Amino acid sequence: MFDKLFAAQQKAEEIKKRLDTISVFGEVENGAIKITATANKAITGISIDEEFYKTADREELEELLQVAINKALASAEQVSAAEMQSSAKDMLGGLGGMFGG
Repeated sequence: MFDKLFAAQQKAEEIKKRLDTISVFGEVENGAIKITATANKAITGISIDEEFYKTADREELEELLQVAINKALASAEQVSAAEMQSSAKDMLGGLGGMFGG
């Protein structure tokens, strides 16, 4: 029983490591602001188009950054959920033997 629980814990760690290698993106204003993050919801890059930056006011820039970051984090959440769901099916199949199934 403990072997299967340990295996499930190892699988969760593998998923976390894999999510660190998956990049997701959020962008606004046709790419004027682009946010890159990992599927573990860590922001890894922010790109702001030079021309857009020159013409945008501070309030607009702050609002659009927030929207782009939230888009990237929403994408990260979707990828993470899909990975976890897929892994959960694998783990449940493996744990079924623990309960006589």
